Amino acid sequence: MKILIAGDWHSELHEEAVYLACSQLGHESLRFSWYKYFEPLSDAGKLTSRFLRAQNKYMFGPAVNKLNKDLVNEVAREQPDLVFVYRGSHIYPDTLRRIRQVAPDTMLFGYNNDDPFSPYYPRWKWRHFLAGVPEYDLMLAYRFHNLGEYMAVGAKRVELLRSWFIPDRNHPVELSDDERKKFGCDVVFVGHYENDGRLECLEEIVRHGWKLRIFGPGYEWDPVIRESKLLSQFVPVNLVWGENYNKALCGAKVALCFFSKLNRDTYTRRCFEIPASGTVLMSEFSNDLAGLFEADKEAVFFDDTDALLGKLEFLLNNDEKREGVAASGTQRVWDDGHDIISRMSDVIGWIGDRERGV
Repeated sequence: MKILIAGDWHSELHEEAVYLACSQLGHESLRFSWYKYFEPLSDAGKLTSRFLRAQNKYMFGPAVNKLNKDLVNEVAREQPDLVFVYRGSHIYPDTLRRIRQVAPDTMLFGYNNDDPFSPYYPRWKWRHFLAGVPEYDLMLAYRFHNLGEYMAVGAKRVELLRSWFIPDRNHPVELSDDERKKFGCDVVFVGHYENDGRLECLEEIVRHGWKLRIFGPGYEWDPVIRESKLLSQFVPVNLVWGENYNKALCGAKVALCFFSKLNRDTYTRRCFEIPASGTVLMSEFSNDLAGLFEADKEAVFFDDTDALLGKLEFLLNNDEKREGVAASGTQRVWDDGHDIISRMSDVIGWIGDRERGV
């Protein structure tokens, strides 16, 4: 089967993961990336660069028009069995209709790891994406509450496709002495800042004397934690990628997970990556997540700061219990198929559903 994956392609965790998984499953995979349409040439002036950034942010103008035209031409030339559009914020509804004309046997699947129905996004952010929902053969929802929302805006069919862990990137690893100095800690949080109480939780962890590490976008964290007597020591906060991200998880006894309120999350990608790395997942509670992991046996949940601190103290003082939770969590994400290969196997199965008339 020939599968064309279209998306921004800035991250190796999203479109590239889908591409590689489909290839591993024996399918011919093709890339169509659009971030390059907004990269200025080396000799471009400041005005040109700013105009390209504006087109990318607001999804308008000649660069966006060109990428849509080029996508139609690519599909016409390759005639893939499936076009998988990842987070199609830049794809016009008319582009999807034109794909139908030039490749009538090609199926169209749409996916978005962000929440296009969240009231916290500006209305213009997802205007092209939402207008195109009725044009897809199948919309893949990241969250349960998106299932009905997609149907309400005209989706033909919707299935739940959760995020995933990537086995080559998320796995237990033994750290060297130098790596232990860099990543070793009691508690780690890797992620972005939101004003949702996570700052106060991290302050309390330091107040209790536990060794904390924070990794994430410094432009979000640094201005906030500079004002904190307990957390200012962590400036500058730095991002970690690839193997360093995995080592940051493996170097901790417990890894924290907070949900994005912007995306109305009830779970997140790290809920699978953390257990896959062999570290205890300690996450905000949600009914959704509690249905994926057995509480206090495969993951640990908290619903307020006091619960977080109490459970942390128990785990950090009970090595056998902590290691048991970590091992059970690792087993759970493998047994339930939360890896990228299993996810894409599901996607391929949904292609077969249409061919069988299901």
